[in-house]
Amino acid sequence: MTKKTTLRPSPNALLNPRCDPMFKAIFTQGTKDSQLALTDFISAVLGREIRSVTLQPNEPFVETSEQMQMSFDVSVVFADGECAELEMQGRNRDYDYGTRSEVHAARLLNNAVRKGSDWNGPKVYQISVLNFEYEKGDKPPLMWYTMRSEDGGTLGGRLNVIFLDLVKIRRMRGKPVEELSPVEKWGLFFAYEDSESHREYLERVMEGEDGLMAADVIVKTMSEEDANWFRQNSYFIARMDRNTELHNAQKRGYDAGMAQGLSQGMAQATRELALNMLRGGKLSASDIAKYTGLSQEDVESLANGEKVEGNA
Repeated sequence: MTKKTTLRPSPNALLNPRCDPMFKAIFTQGTKDSQLALTDFISAVLGREIRSVTLQPNEPFVETSEQMQMSFDVSVVFADGECAELEMQGRNRDYDYGTRSEVHAARLLNNAVRKGSDWNGPKVYQISVLNFEYEKGDKPPLMWYTMRSEDGGTLGGRLNVIFLDLVKIRRMRGKPVEELSPVEKWGLFFAYEDSESHREYLERVMEGEDGLMAADVIVKTMSEEDANWFRQNSYFIARMDRNTELHNAQKRGYDAGMAQGLSQGMAQATRELALNMLRGGKLSASDIAKYTGLSQEDVESLANGEKVEGNA
């Protein structure tokens, strides 16, 4: 009997929730489990109970490398009109991530206020799970930013940027479960859901947590489908291809710069040699040109104190 081939690495392997499509899939299935996971995660981040949210239309799952440029936000509106966008950032890109998040939050606020008749718009939240360390040092894993004055006073509190740092979360691995906050438990879920070696600890973290267990069911169910492993593999291959392209482009620029610098250095050394020969007063311009490789015209220009830009 022929054994069925599968893209799943092992019978118990789970998809990576830090992969953008998987992160979005957990919260956008349109099922009871997905809605429970979504409201529980937002409640954990905001530190207050969010009972109901409505998903807003957004972009589809990534299918090709061209779609890698799209932002994978989960957009929701709360029952009270407040808005949030959730995203997973798996790597630290070469830009100011704080500014990027601020602009995203401002766009979200602008869209929300335009629907109203006055300035009393709803609060908005740009919530980013970061698989890199945004602020190094002894900082908590959940950082909340809003507009404040120098003495700490807030404005309207409408614009909020929130980062959940998985690098700091990983340092909490092994911490007694009873000492973990709800948002720390969610961070550990994102950090270790796909790790078979940390499964026992994560099971204890999720025990009794309805939202986390619902998310776990979604990941396990999706991990049974080869199509989802293909999508995840394609995503990571596209990302590695892009990283390789960027690395090669940087290397070509470095090599070109080194070659140009070497050429300029040799040209300068040749001119200095010619000047020393001229100061010696024993060689003619034609002889100096012959020994250095400079043109006689360039040697004569050096003798007259003129700047010579040519290469050796």
